[in-house]
Amino acid sequence: MQSVDHTRDWLLSQARPLQTIETVSLLDAAGRVLATDVVATLDVPPHDNSAMDGYAVRAADAANLLPVSQRIPAGSQPPPLAAVSAARIFTGAPIPAAADAVVMQEQAELQDDGSVRFTAPVSAGQNIRRRGEDIACGQVVLTAGRRLGDADIGLAASIGVAALPVRRSLRVAVFFTGDELVEPGQPLAAGKIYNSNRYWLVPALRRLGCQVLDLGIVPDSLEATRAALREAAASADVVMTCGGVSVGEEDHVKAAVEAEGELQLWKIAIKPGKPLVSGRVGEADFIGLPGNPVSGFVTYAVLVRDFLRARMGEAVQGWPQVRLLPAAFEWNKPDAKREEFLRVRLIEQDGQLAVSRYPNQGSGVLTSCAWADALVRLQPGQRVAPGDMVAVYPL
Repeated sequence: MQSVDHTRDWLLSQARPLQTIETVSLLDAAGRVLATDVVATLDVPPHDNSAMDGYAVRAADAANLLPVSQRIPAGSQPPPLAAVSAARIFTGAPIPAAADAVVMQEQAELQDDGSVRFTAPVSAGQNIRRRGEDIACGQVVLTAGRRLGDADIGLAASIGVAALPVRRSLRVAVFFTGDELVEPGQPLAAGKIYNSNRYWLVPALRRLGCQVLDLGIVPDSLEATRAALREAAASADVVMTCGGVSVGEEDHVKAAVEAEGELQLWKIAIKPGKPLVSGRVGEADFIGLPGNPVSGFVTYAVLVRDFLRARMGEAVQGWPQVRLLPAAFEWNKPDAKREEFLRVRLIEQDGQLAVSRYPNQGSGVLTSCAWADALVRLQPGQRVAPGDMVAVYPL
């Protein structure tokens, strides 16, 4: 069995970033992966401006009673400040030439004759946002490979960019094997189970930004599985399945991949999990998740999700940042050969953050995944006593 770290590194090394680039408007770019660097062609802010409502002055004149010589709203272009005077100024408005400070209005007393007196010392530079303080012309503000968040879109708008070059969406075809599977809403005959894997995997892929081709349930036969693989690979960048990846007589996915393409990876030293098929079918990558719902969910979260992100052209930097937190549970039945990923929830205990585990860690107990907000990673043979520091990864 391959180690979790080796498998993850290998999968990321095999991820071929999409090469097709499309330009989309800013309002359509959130969640997409940026294809090229975005470079500022102007300074932000484009001029020195006031950080608050108040009065623009020369600091050297501020001890005097000063006449108010002009009013400067945001968006205007003021003349230079008259000698020994103050200018009424508003947040974001340009600083007039010859002024070197802004006094907040709460520290100003307006006199009956319209002049103003300041009630606190004034120093040069105070309450002024300098030109280029946020972004300098020529600066790379967004780097290629970044998944664009809401603030990124606003940042692009702040330098006048109206559209962004992004990688096209990753096309992922999915199907689910097992004659025992029934779709929710249908009667559940004896020996059947509802297809829960479809209903966590498809939304997870869509949330990642993938275009999903859902082929539904495929019968448990080698011929049907091969036909589904060919159909999926003809139209998708990545083909994913749940189930049929073990070595039973009714598990046909591994044999179908070997017949239609190339099998590159199989057994992983992970619990829940272990049977994970990776390979190629035609030009498409193939990922076969285990059929047990928790095994599939955890394997996707730990190994597959970041492979898909890298396939989309996103820059994936190793493991998510781990937190070391005290365990509020005991674990005394470790697996001697496989790393374990326990479903846990962050709690407050004795005034500090700790983690509690779901009582039933079975690979068919999907309730544990719905309940959890994180995973605890245990090394082979690792036991846990209450208070032990454990490695926690957010879900």
